[in-house]
Amino acid sequence: YKVIICIKNYVGAFRQVRDLGAINIGIYDPNTEYPRRQGKVFNGPLSGTQVKKKYHIGYAAGVFDLFHVGHLNLLRRAKEQCDYLIVGVVTDEGVRRNKQTDSVIPFEERLAMVQACRYVDEAVEIPFEFCDTKDAYLKYQFDAQFSGSDYARDPAWLKKREFLREHGAELVFLSYTESTSSTKIKEMINRKLL
Repeated sequence: YKVIICIKNYVGAFRQVRDLGAINIGIYDPNTEYPRRQGKVFNGPLSGTQVKKKYHIGYAAGVFDLFHVGHLNLLRRAKEQCDYLIVGVVTDEGVRRNKQTDSVIPFEERLAMVQACRYVDEAVEIPFEFCDTKDAYLKYQFDAQFSGSDYARDPAWLKKREFLREHGAELVFLSYTESTSSTKIKEMINRKLL
């Protein structure tokens, strides 16, 4: 069976159903439009011909603080492999709890920058209570999650890959842009300020 939650403030209901042992949970958020499930998405070249991509719905997640070319490369490479790309952006509270630091750019601005990127079809908030791959998969039912290759040997990420494969999806590691990162940018700024 599958439990489908269809209410505005679904977080509490999701938590209850999960705590009761339900595994197959879907969420319909009435505040979200779901065009990706209706018909085909055409993202071919200007000539009007459709390019067949490996995945239909793709998902990537991140903080996207101090948006830089590494972020752009990840989103571009992900979009090259899927018709519809959903990008989750970590909230300020999520950054504080999971990375023990604060983002430089506030969440609303980071979300707006990601949504403005031409490779992104939909930018969404990642609630800090439900920030795992399993939570995202249960909500969006994507075919592939994209992440940087810097996580390719991380045991926690390999478990995420196992979970996705068990559900017919894939975790794709894209080459990491070594030359820059938000951490490196912050370190350079701090050195110049000291």
